[in-house]
Amino acid sequence: MIRLFTNTLQTSRLLPAALAITTLLGTQTTSAQVKLPRLVRDSMILQRDTKVSLWGWASPKEKVTVRFNNKRYTTTTAADGKWRLWLAPTPAGGPYMMEIAGSNKIELKDILVGDVYLCAGQSNMVHQMNLHSVRYANDIATANNPQIRQFWIPYVNDMNATRADLAGGNWKWANPEDVRNFSAVAYFFARDINERYKVPIGIINASIGGTPIESWISEEALQTFPNFVSTIQRNRDTAYINTLQRNASAANKPGPVKDKGLTGLQHWYDPAYQPKAWRDIAIPGYWEDQGIKDLNGTIWYRREIDIPASMTGKEARVFLGRIHDADVLYINGKQVGNTTYLYPQRRYNVPAGLLKAGKNTFAIRVSNFNGKGGFVSDKPYYVFAGNDTVSLTGYWQYKVGEVFEPVTNPVPPPVAAQNQPMANYNGMIAPILNYTLKGFCWYQGETNAGRPDEYARLQPALIADWRSRWNQGELPFLFVQLPGYMDVNYRPEESSWATFREAQRKSLSIPNTGMAVAIDLGEWNDVHPDNKKSVGDRLALAARAIVYGEKGFEYSGPIYESASVEGNKIVISFTHTGGGLIALDNEPLSNFAIAGADKKFVWATARIENGKVVVSSDQVTQPKYVRYAWSDNPDNPNLGNQERLPASPFRTDQ
Repeated sequence: MIRLFTNTLQTSRLLPAALAITTLLGTQTTSAQVKLPRLVRDSMILQRDTKVSLWGWASPKEKVTVRFNNKRYTTTTAADGKWRLWLAPTPAGGPYMMEIAGSNKIELKDILVGDVYLCAGQSNMVHQMNLHSVRYANDIATANNPQIRQFWIPYVNDMNATRADLAGGNWKWANPEDVRNFSAVAYFFARDINERYKVPIGIINASIGGTPIESWISEEALQTFPNFVSTIQRNRDTAYINTLQRNASAANKPGPVKDKGLTGLQHWYDPAYQPKAWRDIAIPGYWEDQGIKDLNGTIWYRREIDIPASMTGKEARVFLGRIHDADVLYINGKQVGNTTYLYPQRRYNVPAGLLKAGKNTFAIRVSNFNGKGGFVSDKPYYVFAGNDTVSLTGYWQYKVGEVFEPVTNPVPPPVAAQNQPMANYNGMIAPILNYTLKGFCWYQGETNAGRPDEYARLQPALIADWRSRWNQGELPFLFVQLPGYMDVNYRPEESSWATFREAQRKSLSIPNTGMAVAIDLGEWNDVHPDNKKSVGDRLALAARAIVYGEKGFEYSGPIYESASVEGNKIVISFTHTGGGLIALDNEPLSNFAIAGADKKFVWATARIENGKVVVSSDQVTQPKYVRYAWSDNPDNPNLGNQERLPASPFRTDQ
């Protein structure tokens, strides 16, 4: 008896990762049961124009027959019940059906053949279209392309050994409902490729926010990194890990509520509550910058907001920018939204009927655990319904609800499996190694940004590891160089993020790799910049050249090649100059710094001459080194090419 959990394209819904495998595939009731991996199910996309791997499990020495595209394939399972066979190369097209038969039959429907990419990394690859629904509202509303499909791999980590299969997941196609859960970067990449080559594009998304690169690399590939080897061995000590987890759980056990805004006779969000001895404070802004010194705790913000009658009786939305660290929003005494950590933009739905004409009580409870607490500037703060908008910026009243006591004897934090070496590889990459691919798209690095020298070895290790595991030759590997982030420094500086971008760029020496420069796409106050489309577009440009072999166009911004000292000037040469070097804003070139042997950098004058950049400064008569856009978040780096692609930051003093 063969049992397989399948879903049609129209009715499938993403299954929770916590569902047991037996729930997905049925309880094994006979020794003859044939099983297939989770990726092999209705509405999948298979790789075109090459042999395609198909695999599964059955009883030892059982005969398995597959019929696909008018061809018949047979194999016999090994002693451990595993089987694998290869489908003949098939051109792009579909939909097809597939029949797999052991002691009975499984039918898979609506299979397309096109190009399949593994899109992996951390949060900026995770970020779904839904999280950027304001910017991409039209893209979501008009999505209607069954040829673009995503398989979102559920979060599963294993600190001990590789998994044989995934814990769930479904293929979904790009329609206004399901595209909301597509990775935004991966979707725009796939859309560009599909529109250009008219072939189905499959996205296998394996990404988890905040995860370091070493968590995505196999144990074998980490053997040259002794610190990770020792961590892997430590994590296999079950007693040690269990003790850490128990201690952390006990230390974090919630105690009694101490917040005065929640423990008095009247809660501070109650419209009937009469504030006494409250002070003024501005939104946006951090409270440490407004007269509150080094407070970790909770602060309540409260204000009467005038709402016009035209906004009542209908659903509304509140945008509260970003908040450090956690918040709860109440309107007229009702909780309408909350977020438990600092990164997401706060976008809360207000049910119809809650807002009333005239004064409405808005109360926000903000909790901060370290660093500055409060509201991030340069973000949207307003409530809107229909065509009407009311600003929430300006002065509010505030009162401290609770001051968190300093931790004098900190307990070691729990071990987060998803951040451990090899853990995500074991749980999310190893189970899909047999799935034939076209290439990889990688957007990761923020978590490793403080370790650039190590990353210069880790990213090549990841590339070599994955290529070896898939055994499809030098599969194309496309990656995103980190954008600008954090405060702008208007003086030349040392920069961990700039050094990290350099470490990323070094991987371009590996054949069949491409890098999307994103230095101009960041936001100083958000590690998750909103412009995901340009990132996907630039990855697609790289794919056109590296994956598809297109000629006669430029796919990258200028990349530093060499430098030569000529008297009191340094002349910089670049690759990927395209139609010629330009200043992207038609202003003088900016963000070039120059130094002599002492490496004391000063801002320099830079100009384009004969396809190169000439850099000099009256303050440095014997120059030796140049840096460009060398900071965490450079102010308006404007060197690019005629194709409007920005130059990658660089330095010559290595």
